[in-house]
Amino acid sequence: MNNRKSHKFLAGALACLVAIVAPLFSEDSLPSGYAGVSLGMSLDATKQALKRDPQFGYRGDRDVSLLPGDSRILIETDTSITAPHSFLDRCYFQFYNEKLYIITINLRQDKVDHYSVFSSLCKKYGNPVSLTPQKSEWRNDSVIMTLERPLTIKYTDKAVFESLIDQSLVEKTGRERNTEKFLDGL
Repeated sequence: MNNRKSHKFLAGALACLVAIVAPLFSEDSLPSGYAGVSLGMSLDATKQALKRDPQFGYRGDRDVSLLPGDSRILIETDTSITAPHSFLDRCYFQFYNEKLYIITINLRQDKVDHYSVFSSLCKKYGNPVSLTPQKSEWRNDSVIMTLERPLTIKYTDKAVFESLIDQSLVEKTGRERNTEKFLDGL
């Protein structure tokens, strides 16, 4: 009888382990970009990739801007004239030290809806690690992928983003410092 209980316990434990681990292997890893444009690409490589794919509506160097701050560049594309057939609307590609670290893709709401995109992402990458009415977020060690309302997909290089936050000169508010002290005391 004791042997039977231990077999049931082991079978139950194995079933729980499979239920926890199986999704890790069945879901695709998070992408680091879309349609040949990936985080970490150089400015020139990104321009070339955008030129090759008409769905982005890239018009060349007139879509490139310098942002305030050190080594910050932005490429902004608009498909309304150059690619009206595209599912993409406006896209933003942000660079730091000439490396792409944020890709923001606004999708056309007349061509696709939020629920369809959300369902597709969940099916492919699993449930988001964070879910609010405004955004859904998926993360791994190198990429933060968000789906924001009304219909924006954002890919962020996690290491660069966190580094920039750490370098930020914005001082924490009193409330943030108090919260941090409280949490450190736990």
